[in-house]
Amino acid sequence: MTLKLYYGPGACSFVPHVLLEATGEAFEPVMVKLHKGEQRSAEYLALNPRGQVPVLVVDGEPITQILAIIGYLDGRFPQQGFLPAEPLARARVMQTLAWMNNTMHSTFTHVFMPQKFSDDESIHPELKRYNTQAFAGQLDELEAIAGRAAADGRAFLAGERLGPLDAYALTLLRWGSIAGLDPAARPQLWAHVQKVAQQPPVMRAMERERLQLSLYKPAAAA
Repeated sequence: MTLKLYYGPGACSFVPHVLLEATGEAFEPVMVKLHKGEQRSAEYLALNPRGQVPVLVVDGEPITQILAIIGYLDGRFPQQGFLPAEPLARARVMQTLAWMNNTMHSTFTHVFMPQKFSDDESIHPELKRYNTQAFAGQLDELEAIAGRAAADGRAFLAGERLGPLDAYALTLLRWGSIAGLDPAARPQLWAHVQKVAQQPPVMRAMERERLQLSLYKPAAAA
């Protein structure tokens, strides 16, 4: 079996990047320079016509969409326990993953790439402002999730093993720091993400992607 992961540094592809590192299985990481538009090249569009990362290629067969890739990796490496085996616990994790992916991720896209939602540049600042505020509220929900995990004595968000919820939480909090949201303002989530960043698979993925955990810069005093 051959595995090849197409990823964009700092993008949501960080989640399967971490999971692949955790498996210990050999895989080929391929960087897609999103800022240079490499996701729109003919070669890449042949893999994913939507021009998005991540793409996981398994023995020449591409899998797109992050939830599908997570599901594949969980099934291919069941010994890793990326997702709980018990049906209700698994559903609880999947509902949080789906919310991260279809709600939080989409909200941040309005902040970072407002041009995807309107070609009227005059409303881009308002799209950014409104969705930054909405994203802050969603980070508050993640803070509560991290708080419940800590109160229950769980080492990670879904239990005792590093999993996709943890890697996605790191990604989303890091994105918030880019939007000017101080990660330290959510202490439970920030403490959890800092712990996640110290896990060897996460450290390897961050090193390859050259990621800084927080890009928050306090506003200059008037």
